[in-house]
Amino acid sequence: MRACIPFDATTPKRRLGSALSASERVDFAIAMLRDVLQAMAPTELEPTVIATEKPDATLPAPIRVDDRPLDAVIEDAIEAETPVAVVMADLPLVEPESLARLQATAGDVVLAPGRGGGTNAMLVRTDSFSVDYHGASIRDHRRIAAARALDVSEIDSFRLGTDVDEPADLIEVLLHGGPHSVAWLREAGFRIETTAGRPTVTRGPPGST
Repeated sequence: MRACIPFDATTPKRRLGSALSASERVDFAIAMLRDVLQAMAPTELEPTVIATEKPDATLPAPIRVDDRPLDAVIEDAIEAETPVAVVMADLPLVEPESLARLQATAGDVVLAPGRGGGTNAMLVRTDSFSVDYHGASIRDHRRIAAARALDVSEIDSFRLGTDVDEPADLIEVLLHGGPHSVAWLREAGFRIETTAGRPTVTRGPPGST
């Protein structure tokens, strides 16, 4: 089954700007993408990375450059052939079992909601569906499916539902993330601090733990 992984290689993860420099955000985004691809490798999903520009990295998947808005890119993917999975590139907690669950769930459209109203992954089995990734996209995708009388299922998954947008999200990566993302953060000096009660993430010198 085809799987599309949209990837902003130009200005990724801008909301991490208070924690990471522009070049660091690119490198960390690539580390997260590597974890998604690693999780996908033992599954039946056949990934293509759809990037805004050619990433400055070697990745274990085909890369197609397309700098159009996300909606247009995914609409074309749905129209080209279904079924098709769409998995975001900033899901470093994802595991093969999470993706297998996405594949195994019945429905014309299978949605994996993200925190804050996003749609972190979906499986589309009909070209009658269309996407809207603006704003609270999970609400929009439910509405679109209902208007077209499509059978919709949703997956309540911590690993699919945890994307990385804000500095506060980095603790989830350090605690539960894939090897590439965790290694990158640790090498950059990020660590979990527990002395003040609730765990937080702090940053020390590069390479510190």
